[in-house]
Amino acid sequence: MSVLDDLEQRKEKVRQMGGEKAVEDQHKSGKWSARERVEYFFDPGTFTEVGLFVKNRTTAFGMDKRDVPAEGVVTGFGKVNGRLVMVGAEDYTAMAGTFGEYHGKKFSQAIDLAKDMGIPFVGMNDSGGARLQEGIDTLQTYAWLFRSQILASGIIPQIALLLGPCLGGQAYHPVMQDFVFQCEKTGFMGIAGPAFVKTQLGEEIDLETLCGIHAHAVKSGQTHVVGKDEKDCLDKTRELLSLLPSNNKEKSPLGETGDDPERTDPALNTLVPDEQFLPFDMHDIIHSIVDNGYFFEILKSHARNVIIGFARFNGRTAGVVASQPNWAAAAIDCDAADKVARFVRFCDLFGIPLVNIHDTPGYLIGSEQEWKGILRHGAKMLYAYIDATVPKVTVIVRKSYAGAYLGMCCKDTGADFVFAWPGARVTIVGAETAASVIFAKEIRTATEPEKVKAQRIKEYRDLYENPYRAAERGYIDEVIRPEDTRRYINRALDVLANKTVSRPWRKYSNINL
Repeated sequence: MSVLDDLEQRKEKVRQMGGEKAVEDQHKSGKWSARERVEYFFDPGTFTEVGLFVKNRTTAFGMDKRDVPAEGVVTGFGKVNGRLVMVGAEDYTAMAGTFGEYHGKKFSQAIDLAKDMGIPFVGMNDSGGARLQEGIDTLQTYAWLFRSQILASGIIPQIALLLGPCLGGQAYHPVMQDFVFQCEKTGFMGIAGPAFVKTQLGEEIDLETLCGIHAHAVKSGQTHVVGKDEKDCLDKTRELLSLLPSNNKEKSPLGETGDDPERTDPALNTLVPDEQFLPFDMHDIIHSIVDNGYFFEILKSHARNVIIGFARFNGRTAGVVASQPNWAAAAIDCDAADKVARFVRFCDLFGIPLVNIHDTPGYLIGSEQEWKGILRHGAKMLYAYIDATVPKVTVIVRKSYAGAYLGMCCKDTGADFVFAWPGARVTIVGAETAASVIFAKEIRTATEPEKVKAQRIKEYRDLYENPYRAAERGYIDEVIRPEDTRRYINRALDVLANKTVSRPWRKYSNINL
Protein backbone atom coordinates (compact mmCIF):
# COMPACT_ATOMS: atom_id res chain seq x y z
CA MET A 1 0.00 0.00 0.00
CA SER A 2 1.36 3.44 -0.96
CA VAL A 3 1.63 6.22 1.60
CA LEU A 4 -1.13 8.08 -0.23
CA ASP A 5 -3.44 5.07 -0.09
CA ASP A 6 -2.62 4.73 3.58
CA LEU A 7 -3.45 8.39 4.14
CA GLU A 8 -6.83 8.11 2.45
CA GLN A 9 -7.65 4.92 4.34
CA ARG A 10 -6.83 6.58 7.66
CA LYS A 11 -8.92 9.63 6.79
CA GLU A 12 -11.87 7.53 5.71
CA LYS A 13 -11.79 5.56 8.96
CA VAL A 14 -12.02 8.75 11.03
CA ARG A 15 -14.74 10.18 8.81
CA GLN A 16 -16.92 7.16 9.57
CA MET A 17 -17.25 8.71 13.06
CA GLY A 18 -18.73 6.22 15.55
CA GLY A 19 -19.66 3.81 12.79
CA GLU A 20 -22.72 3.02 10.72
CA LYS A 21 -24.83 1.83 13.68
CA ALA A 22 -24.05 4.93 15.77
CA VAL A 23 -24.94 7.23 12.87
CA GLU A 24 -28.16 5.32 12.33
CA ASP A 25 -29.05 5.75 16.01
CA GLN A 26 -28.32 9.48 15.68
CA HIS A 27 -30.78 9.71 12.83
CA LYS A 28 -33.40 7.75 14.75
CA SER A 29 -33.16 10.28 17.57
CA GLY A 30 -34.02 13.03 15.09
CA LYS A 31 -30.49 14.41 14.76
CA TRP A 32 -27.95 14.79 11.99
CA SER A 33 -24.37 13.67 12.44
CA ALA A 34 -21.67 16.28 13.04
CA ARG A 35 -20.32 15.91 9.52
CA GLU A 36 -23.77 16.20 7.97
CA ARG A 37 -24.27 19.46 9.88
CA VAL A 38 -20.94 20.84 8.72
CA GLU A 39 -21.59 19.82 5.12
CA TYR A 40 -24.98 21.55 5.10
CA PHE A 41 -23.78 24.67 6.91
CA PHE A 42 -20.83 25.66 4.72
CA ASP A 43 -20.88 26.75 1.10
CA PRO A 44 -20.30 23.60 -1.01
CA GLY A 45 -16.67 22.53 -1.31
CA THR A 46 -15.25 25.22 0.99
CA PHE A 47 -14.76 23.39 4.31
CA THR A 48 -11.24 22.56 5.48
CA GLU A 49 -10.96 20.30 8.52
CA VAL A 50 -8.31 20.84 11.19
CA GLY A 51 -7.25 18.19 13.71
CA LEU A 52 -8.72 15.14 11.99
CA PHE A 53 -6.19 12.76 13.57
CA VAL A 54 -6.12 14.21 17.09
CA LYS A 55 -6.32 11.45 19.71
CA ASN A 56 -6.59 11.50 23.50
CA ARG A 57 -3.67 10.29 25.62
CA THR A 58 -5.68 8.71 28.45
CA THR A 59 -5.09 5.03 29.31
CA ALA A 60 -7.10 4.74 32.56
CA PHE A 61 -10.45 2.96 32.81
CA GLY A 62 -10.12 1.22 29.45
CA MET A 63 -9.50 4.38 27.45
CA ASP A 64 -6.39 2.80 25.91
CA LYS A 65 -8.75 0.40 24.12
CA ARG A 66 -11.35 3.02 23.07
CA ASP A 67 -11.32 4.54 19.61
CA VAL A 68 -12.75 8.07 19.61
CA PRO A 69 -12.57 9.35 16.01
CA ALA A 70 -11.41 13.00 15.80
CA GLU A 71 -11.83 13.10 19.59
CA GLY A 72 -15.58 13.51 19.17
CA VAL A 73 -15.47 16.99 17.63
CA VAL A 74 -15.07 18.20 14.03
CA THR A 75 -13.17 21.49 13.78
CA GLY A 76 -12.21 23.56 10.78
CA PHE A 77 -13.09 26.52 8.61
CA GLY A 78 -14.94 27.31 5.43
CA LYS A 79 -17.17 29.88 3.80
CA VAL A 80 -20.73 30.79 4.73
CA ASN A 81 -22.40 33.15 2.26
CA GLY A 82 -18.91 33.61 0.78
CA ARG A 83 -17.29 34.70 4.08
CA LEU A 84 -14.93 32.66 6.27
CA VAL A 85 -16.28 31.07 9.45
CA MET A 86 -14.69 28.67 11.97
CA VAL A 87 -16.67 25.75 13.41
CA GLY A 88 -16.50 23.23 16.24
CA ALA A 89 -19.12 20.49 15.75
CA GLU A 90 -19.45 17.87 18.47
CA ASP A 91 -19.92 14.28 17.29
CA TYR A 92 -22.36 12.38 19.49
CA THR A 93 -21.61 9.13 17.61
CA ALA A 94 -18.04 9.11 18.95
CA MET A 95 -18.20 8.26 22.67
CA ALA A 96 -21.33 10.43 22.93
CA GLY A 97 -19.29 13.51 22.00
CA THR A 98 -17.97 13.60 25.55
CA PHE A 99 -15.77 16.51 26.52
CA GLY A 100 -12.27 15.30 27.34
CA GLU A 101 -8.83 16.90 27.29
CA TYR A 102 -8.17 16.81 23.56
CA HIS A 103 -11.81 17.32 22.60
CA GLY A 104 -11.68 20.59 24.56
CA LYS A 105 -8.23 21.41 23.22
CA LYS A 106 -9.50 21.22 19.65
CA PHE A 107 -12.50 23.37 20.55
CA SER A 108 -10.47 26.07 22.31
CA GLN A 109 -7.76 26.13 19.64
CA ALA A 110 -10.44 26.62 16.97
CA ILE A 111 -11.73 29.68 18.87
CA ASP A 112 -8.17 31.00 19.28
CA LEU A 113 -7.57 30.63 15.54
CA ALA A 114 -10.88 32.32 14.73
CA LYS A 115 -9.95 35.23 17.01
CA ASP A 116 -6.47 35.59 15.51
CA MET A 117 -7.80 35.41 11.95
CA GLY A 118 -10.75 37.69 12.66
CA ILE A 119 -13.54 35.33 11.60
CA PRO A 120 -16.75 34.31 13.44
CA PHE A 121 -16.92 31.09 15.45
CA VAL A 122 -19.90 28.72 15.47
CA GLY A 123 -20.13 25.90 18.01
CA MET A 124 -22.47 22.99 17.28
CA ASN A 125 -23.18 21.38 20.65
CA ASP A 126 -24.25 17.73 20.96
CA SER A 127 -22.50 16.00 23.83
CA GLY A 128 -23.07 13.55 26.65
CA GLY A 129 -21.08 15.86 28.94
CA ALA A 130 -17.74 15.61 30.69
CA ARG A 131 -15.52 12.59 29.98
CA LEU A 132 -15.11 11.48 33.57
CA GLN A 133 -12.46 8.87 32.70
CA GLU A 134 -9.96 11.71 32.20
CA GLY A 135 -10.42 13.29 35.63
CA ILE A 136 -8.56 16.57 36.20
CA ASP A 137 -7.51 16.74 32.54
CA THR A 138 -11.16 17.11 31.57
CA LEU A 139 -11.79 19.68 34.30
CA GLN A 140 -8.76 21.78 33.37
CA THR A 141 -9.76 21.75 29.72
CA TYR A 142 -12.95 23.62 30.58
CA ALA A 143 -10.70 26.43 31.77
CA TRP A 144 -8.92 26.46 28.38
CA LEU A 145 -12.24 26.70 26.57
CA PHE A 146 -13.71 29.40 28.82
CA ARG A 147 -10.50 31.44 28.58
CA SER A 148 -10.47 31.20 24.78
CA GLN A 149 -14.11 32.27 24.54
CA ILE A 150 -13.79 35.18 26.91
CA LEU A 151 -10.60 36.51 25.31
CA ALA A 152 -12.29 36.29 21.89
CA SER A 153 -15.42 38.07 23.17
CA GLY A 154 -15.88 41.43 21.50
CA ILE A 155 -13.30 40.56 18.84
CA ILE A 156 -15.29 38.05 16.79
CA PRO A 157 -18.97 37.08 16.85
CA GLN A 158 -19.56 33.74 18.61
CA ILE A 159 -22.70 31.67 18.06
CA ALA A 160 -23.64 28.48 19.91
CA LEU A 161 -26.09 25.93 18.52
CA LEU A 162 -27.85 23.50 20.86
CA LEU A 163 -28.56 20.59 18.54
CA GLY A 164 -28.38 17.86 21.18
CA PRO A 165 -27.73 17.67 24.91
CA CYS A 166 -25.35 20.16 26.51
CA LEU A 167 -25.26 19.45 30.23
CA GLY A 168 -23.03 19.99 33.25
CA GLY A 169 -19.92 22.16 33.08
CA GLN A 170 -20.21 22.05 29.32
CA ALA A 171 -23.38 24.14 29.45
CA TYR A 172 -21.43 27.19 30.58
CA HIS A 173 -19.70 27.71 27.28
CA PRO A 174 -22.78 28.30 25.05
CA VAL A 175 -24.19 30.97 27.37
CA MET A 176 -20.86 32.83 27.28
CA GLN A 177 -21.07 33.13 23.50
CA ASP A 178 -22.93 36.02 21.92
CA PHE A 179 -26.01 34.15 20.72
CA VAL A 180 -27.51 30.75 21.54
CA PHE A 181 -29.70 28.92 19.01
CA GLN A 182 -31.71 25.96 20.34
CA CYS A 183 -33.27 23.17 18.31
CA GLU A 184 -36.89 22.81 19.42
CA LYS A 185 -37.05 19.03 19.79
CA THR A 186 -33.47 17.88 20.39
CA GLY A 187 -31.56 20.77 21.97
CA PHE A 188 -31.13 20.79 25.76
CA MET A 189 -28.90 22.86 28.03
CA GLY A 190 -28.55 22.65 31.78
CA ILE A 191 -26.09 22.84 34.64
CA ALA A 192 -27.30 19.36 35.61
CA GLY A 193 -29.59 16.77 34.06
CA PRO A 194 -32.75 15.31 35.64
CA ALA A 195 -30.96 12.29 37.17
CA PHE A 196 -28.42 14.47 38.97
CA VAL A 197 -31.14 16.88 40.11
CA LYS A 198 -33.12 13.98 41.57
CA THR A 199 -30.05 12.55 43.31
CA GLN A 200 -28.97 15.86 44.81
CA LEU A 201 -32.31 17.57 45.47
CA GLY A 202 -34.96 14.90 45.26
CA GLU A 203 -36.77 16.88 42.57
CA GLU A 204 -38.58 14.85 39.91
CA ILE A 205 -38.41 16.65 36.56
CA ASP A 206 -38.05 15.61 32.92
CA LEU A 207 -35.32 16.82 30.58
CA GLU A 208 -37.57 18.97 28.39
CA THR A 209 -39.12 20.82 31.33
CA LEU A 210 -35.76 21.36 32.99
CA CYS A 211 -33.61 22.19 29.99
CA GLY A 212 -35.80 22.65 26.89
CA ILE A 213 -36.86 25.69 24.90
CA HIS A 214 -39.54 26.82 27.37
CA ALA A 215 -36.92 26.81 30.12
CA HIS A 216 -34.43 28.92 28.21
CA ALA A 217 -36.16 30.75 25.34
CA VAL A 218 -39.03 31.90 27.57
CA LYS A 219 -38.01 31.79 31.23
CA SER A 220 -34.24 32.17 31.64
CA GLY A 221 -33.58 34.21 28.50
CA GLN A 222 -30.46 32.19 27.69
CA THR A 223 -31.69 31.00 24.28
CA HIS A 224 -31.87 33.80 21.72
CA VAL A 225 -33.32 31.96 18.72
CA VAL A 226 -35.35 28.74 18.45
CA GLY A 227 -35.20 26.55 15.36
CA LYS A 228 -37.95 24.06 14.62
CA ASP A 229 -35.33 21.52 13.50
CA GLU A 230 -31.62 21.31 12.72
CA LYS A 231 -31.99 22.64 9.18
CA ASP A 232 -33.90 25.65 10.50
CA CYS A 233 -31.24 26.29 13.18
CA LEU A 234 -28.44 26.17 10.62
CA ASP A 235 -30.37 28.35 8.14
CA LYS A 236 -31.06 30.96 10.82
CA THR A 237 -27.39 30.93 11.82
CA ARG A 238 -26.34 31.62 8.24
CA GLU A 239 -28.95 34.40 8.14
CA LEU A 240 -27.62 36.07 11.29
CA LEU A 241 -24.01 35.84 10.10
CA SER A 242 -25.00 37.70 6.91
CA LEU A 243 -25.97 40.68 9.08
CA LEU A 244 -22.81 40.76 11.22
CA PRO A 245 -19.23 41.86 10.59
CA SER A 246 -16.54 39.18 10.70
CA ASN A 247 -14.75 40.97 13.53
CA ASN A 248 -14.67 44.19 15.52
CA LYS A 249 -12.45 45.99 12.99
CA GLU A 250 -14.79 45.50 10.05
CA LYS A 251 -18.19 46.95 9.21
CA SER A 252 -21.21 44.75 8.61
CA PRO A 253 -21.65 43.82 4.94
CA LEU A 254 -23.98 46.11 3.01
CA GLY A 255 -27.10 44.45 1.69
CA GLU A 256 -28.62 45.31 -1.67
CA THR A 257 -32.23 45.74 -0.58
CA GLY A 258 -33.55 47.98 -3.32
CA ASP A 259 -35.75 49.79 -0.79
CA ASP A 260 -35.83 53.58 -1.19
CA PRO A 261 -34.24 55.16 1.93
CA GLU A 262 -36.59 58.14 1.48
CA ARG A 263 -39.71 55.96 1.34
CA THR A 264 -42.64 57.19 3.43
CA ASP A 265 -45.57 55.26 4.90
CA PRO A 266 -48.78 57.28 5.49
CA ALA A 267 -50.25 54.32 7.42
CA LEU A 268 -47.98 55.26 10.33
CA ASN A 269 -49.89 58.52 10.79
CA THR A 270 -52.86 56.63 12.23
CA LEU A 271 -51.23 53.50 13.58
CA VAL A 272 -50.74 54.54 17.22
CA PRO A 273 -53.91 55.14 19.27
CA ASP A 274 -54.19 58.61 20.82
CA GLU A 275 -55.20 57.05 24.14
CA GLN A 276 -51.95 56.18 25.87
CA PHE A 277 -53.45 53.14 27.60
CA LEU A 278 -54.52 51.41 24.36
CA PRO A 279 -51.96 48.87 23.13
CA PHE A 280 -50.65 48.32 19.62
CA ASP A 281 -48.02 46.01 18.17
CA MET A 282 -44.64 47.75 17.84
CA HIS A 283 -43.66 45.19 15.20
CA ASP A 284 -45.94 47.09 12.80
CA ILE A 285 -43.75 50.19 13.12
CA ILE A 286 -40.52 48.22 12.87
CA HIS A 287 -41.58 46.37 9.72
CA SER A 288 -42.71 49.65 8.16
CA ILE A 289 -39.45 51.56 8.62
CA VAL A 290 -36.78 48.91 7.95
CA ASP A 291 -35.62 47.76 4.51
CA ASN A 292 -38.24 45.53 2.89
CA GLY A 293 -39.94 44.91 6.23
CA TYR A 294 -37.16 42.47 7.19
CA PHE A 295 -36.43 42.05 10.91
CA PHE A 296 -34.33 39.31 12.56
CA GLU A 297 -35.70 39.23 16.09
CA ILE A 298 -33.64 38.05 19.05
CA LEU A 299 -35.11 36.67 22.31
CA LYS A 300 -38.64 37.05 20.94
CA SER A 301 -40.25 34.86 23.64
CA HIS A 302 -38.40 36.28 26.67
CA ALA A 303 -39.14 39.65 28.31
CA ARG A 304 -41.63 40.47 25.57
CA ASN A 305 -42.20 43.99 26.88
CA VAL A 306 -39.15 44.97 24.81
CA ILE A 307 -38.18 43.95 21.29
CA ILE A 308 -34.60 43.55 20.07
CA GLY A 309 -33.15 42.39 16.78
CA PHE A 310 -31.35 43.26 13.58
CA ALA A 311 -32.62 45.00 10.46
CA ARG A 312 -31.22 46.99 7.56
CA PHE A 313 -31.59 50.69 6.86
CA ASN A 314 -30.52 51.57 3.31
CA GLY A 315 -28.55 48.31 3.28
CA ARG A 316 -26.77 48.95 6.59
CA THR A 317 -27.20 46.54 9.49
CA ALA A 318 -28.64 48.21 12.59
CA GLY A 319 -29.70 46.94 15.98
CA VAL A 320 -33.30 47.78 16.85
CA VAL A 321 -34.46 48.23 20.46
CA ALA A 322 -38.16 48.98 20.88
CA SER A 323 -40.79 49.06 23.61
CA GLN A 324 -43.71 46.66 23.13
CA PRO A 325 -46.96 48.29 24.37
CA ASN A 326 -49.06 45.16 23.94
CA TRP A 327 -47.07 43.23 26.53
CA ALA A 328 -47.07 44.43 30.18
CA ALA A 329 -47.75 47.94 28.85
CA ALA A 330 -44.07 48.09 27.80
CA ALA A 331 -42.94 48.74 31.38
CA ILE A 332 -39.29 47.76 31.79
CA ASP A 333 -38.63 45.03 34.36
CA CYS A 334 -35.42 43.28 35.39
CA ASP A 335 -35.46 40.78 32.52
CA ALA A 336 -36.22 43.45 29.92
CA ALA A 337 -33.37 45.61 31.18
CA ASP A 338 -30.90 42.71 30.95
CA LYS A 339 -32.17 41.84 27.48
CA VAL A 340 -31.64 45.37 26.19
CA ALA A 341 -28.32 46.04 27.92
CA ARG A 342 -26.50 42.99 26.60
CA PHE A 343 -27.81 43.53 23.08
CA VAL A 344 -26.71 47.17 23.10
CA ARG A 345 -23.23 46.16 24.26
CA PHE A 346 -22.98 43.55 21.50
CA CYS A 347 -23.91 46.12 18.87
CA ASP A 348 -21.40 48.57 20.30
CA LEU A 349 -18.61 45.97 20.31
CA PHE A 350 -19.14 45.27 16.61
CA GLY A 351 -19.81 48.78 15.33
CA ILE A 352 -23.52 48.23 14.64
CA PRO A 353 -25.67 51.41 14.85
CA LEU A 354 -28.66 51.41 17.18
CA VAL A 355 -32.21 52.56 16.45
CA ASN A 356 -34.34 52.96 19.59
CA ILE A 357 -38.12 53.33 19.58
CA HIS A 358 -39.94 54.54 22.72
CA ASP A 359 -43.41 53.91 24.03
CA THR A 360 -42.95 53.06 27.68
CA PRO A 361 -44.47 54.31 30.94
CA GLY A 362 -41.32 53.67 32.98
CA TYR A 363 -39.55 50.98 34.97
CA LEU A 364 -41.82 48.45 36.67
CA ILE A 365 -42.32 49.19 40.37
CA GLY A 366 -43.52 47.10 43.30
CA SER A 367 -42.05 44.74 45.87
CA GLU A 368 -41.34 41.86 43.46
CA GLN A 369 -39.20 43.97 41.15
CA GLU A 370 -37.65 45.90 44.03
CA TRP A 371 -36.47 42.69 45.66
CA LYS A 372 -35.18 41.34 42.34
CA GLY A 373 -33.02 44.45 42.00
CA ILE A 374 -34.76 46.60 39.40
CA LEU A 375 -32.44 49.50 40.27
CA ARG A 376 -29.36 47.40 39.56
CA HIS A 377 -30.81 45.83 36.43
CA GLY A 378 -32.25 49.09 35.15
CA ALA A 379 -28.87 50.77 35.54
CA LYS A 380 -27.41 48.26 33.06
CA MET A 381 -29.29 50.01 30.27
CA LEU A 382 -27.81 53.37 31.27
CA TYR A 383 -24.31 51.92 31.32
CA ALA A 384 -24.80 50.18 27.99
CA TYR A 385 -26.11 53.20 26.10
CA ILE A 386 -23.77 55.78 27.64
CA ASP A 387 -20.72 53.56 27.12
CA ALA A 388 -21.69 52.78 23.52
CA THR A 389 -19.89 54.86 20.88
CA VAL A 390 -21.79 53.64 17.81
CA PRO A 391 -24.38 55.85 16.08
CA LYS A 392 -27.61 55.96 18.10
CA VAL A 393 -30.92 57.28 16.80
CA THR A 394 -34.01 57.45 19.01
CA VAL A 395 -37.65 57.86 17.94
CA ILE A 396 -40.33 58.59 20.55
CA VAL A 397 -43.68 57.47 19.15
CA ARG A 398 -45.89 57.86 22.23
CA LYS A 399 -45.04 57.63 25.97
CA SER A 400 -41.53 58.18 27.25
CA TYR A 401 -41.73 58.69 30.99
CA ALA A 402 -39.48 58.72 34.03
CA GLY A 403 -36.44 56.44 34.24
CA ALA A 404 -37.39 54.59 31.07
CA TYR A 405 -36.97 57.82 29.06
CA LEU A 406 -33.37 57.81 30.22
CA GLY A 407 -32.85 54.05 30.04
CA MET A 408 -34.15 53.74 26.47
CA CYS A 409 -31.52 56.20 25.19
CA CYS A 410 -32.42 59.87 25.34
CA LYS A 411 -30.26 62.80 24.26
CA ASP A 412 -27.91 62.74 27.24
CA THR A 413 -27.79 59.00 27.78
CA GLY A 414 -26.28 58.48 24.37
CA ALA A 415 -28.58 59.37 21.49
CA ASP A 416 -27.00 61.36 18.66
CA PHE A 417 -30.42 62.26 17.28
CA VAL A 418 -33.83 62.16 18.95
CA PHE A 419 -37.00 62.45 16.87
CA ALA A 420 -40.56 62.47 18.22
CA TRP A 421 -43.99 62.00 16.72
CA PRO A 422 -46.41 64.86 17.40
CA GLY A 423 -48.52 62.74 19.76
CA ALA A 424 -45.54 61.84 21.94
CA ARG A 425 -45.72 62.43 25.68
CA VAL A 426 -42.26 63.12 27.05
CA THR A 427 -42.01 64.05 30.71
CA ILE A 428 -41.07 62.79 34.15
CA VAL A 429 -44.48 61.28 35.01
CA GLY A 430 -48.00 61.28 33.62
CA ALA A 431 -50.28 64.22 34.41
CA GLU A 432 -52.52 62.16 36.71
CA THR A 433 -49.58 61.09 38.86
CA ALA A 434 -48.06 64.57 38.92
CA ALA A 435 -51.34 66.20 39.94
CA SER A 436 -51.89 63.70 42.75
CA VAL A 437 -48.53 64.72 44.23
CA ILE A 438 -48.13 68.42 43.46
CA PHE A 439 -51.74 69.43 44.12
CA ALA A 440 -52.73 66.80 46.68
CA LYS A 441 -53.57 69.28 49.43
CA GLU A 442 -55.37 71.68 47.10
CA ILE A 443 -57.51 68.88 45.68
CA ARG A 444 -58.24 67.40 49.10
CA THR A 445 -59.45 70.73 50.56
CA ALA A 446 -61.30 71.99 47.50
CA THR A 447 -65.08 72.47 47.49
CA GLU A 448 -65.22 70.54 44.21
CA PRO A 449 -62.23 68.16 44.38
CA GLU A 450 -62.90 66.36 41.10
CA LYS A 451 -63.22 69.61 39.18
CA VAL A 452 -59.96 70.96 40.62
CA LYS A 453 -58.24 67.64 39.96
CA ALA A 454 -59.34 67.61 36.32
CA GLN A 455 -58.23 71.21 35.88
CA ARG A 456 -54.78 70.58 37.35
CA ILE A 457 -54.32 67.43 35.29
CA LYS A 458 -55.16 69.37 32.13
CA GLU A 459 -52.74 72.16 33.05
CA TYR A 460 -49.91 69.71 33.63
CA ARG A 461 -50.72 67.77 30.46
CA ASP A 462 -50.89 70.87 28.31
CA LEU A 463 -47.59 72.11 29.69
CA TYR A 464 -45.50 68.94 29.71
CA GLU A 465 -47.21 65.95 28.07
CA ASN A 466 -46.12 66.77 24.55
CA PRO A 467 -42.87 66.71 22.58
CA TYR A 468 -42.57 70.47 22.18
CA ARG A 469 -41.29 71.40 25.64
CA ALA A 470 -38.44 68.88 25.24
CA ALA A 471 -37.82 70.22 21.71
CA GLU A 472 -37.60 73.75 23.12
CA ARG A 473 -34.82 72.58 25.41
CA GLY A 474 -33.00 70.77 22.58
CA TYR A 475 -33.65 67.33 24.04
CA ILE A 476 -35.63 66.44 20.91
CA ASP A 477 -34.05 67.40 17.60
CA GLU A 478 -37.21 67.41 15.52
CA VAL A 479 -40.91 66.64 15.83
CA ILE A 480 -41.70 64.68 12.68
CA ARG A 481 -44.66 63.28 10.80
CA PRO A 482 -44.86 59.52 11.56
CA GLU A 483 -44.88 58.70 7.84
CA ASP A 484 -41.40 60.27 7.51
CA THR A 485 -39.74 58.16 10.21
CA ARG A 486 -37.73 55.93 7.87
CA ARG A 487 -36.47 58.97 5.99
CA TYR A 488 -35.22 60.70 9.14
CA ILE A 489 -33.53 57.56 10.47
CA ASN A 490 -31.68 56.95 7.20
CA ARG A 491 -30.54 60.55 6.95
CA ALA A 492 -29.30 60.43 10.56
CA LEU A 493 -27.40 57.20 9.93
CA ASP A 494 -25.87 58.74 6.80
CA VAL A 495 -24.42 61.70 8.68
CA LEU A 496 -23.28 59.46 11.56
CA ALA A 497 -21.56 56.90 9.32
CA ASN A 498 -18.04 58.09 10.26
CA LYS A 499 -18.79 59.02 13.86
CA THR A 500 -15.76 58.95 16.16
CA VAL A 501 -15.66 59.32 19.93
CA SER A 502 -12.64 60.18 22.09
CA ARG A 503 -12.76 59.51 25.83
CA PRO A 504 -10.26 59.31 28.71
CA TRP A 505 -8.51 55.94 28.99
CA ARG A 506 -9.96 53.31 31.32
CA LYS A 507 -10.11 49.53 31.28
CA TYR A 508 -13.92 49.38 31.25
CA SER A 509 -16.88 50.69 33.20
CA ASN A 510 -17.94 48.99 36.43
CA ILE A 511 -21.38 48.03 35.14
CA ASN A 512 -23.97 46.88 37.68
CA LEU A 513 -23.90 43.12 37.21
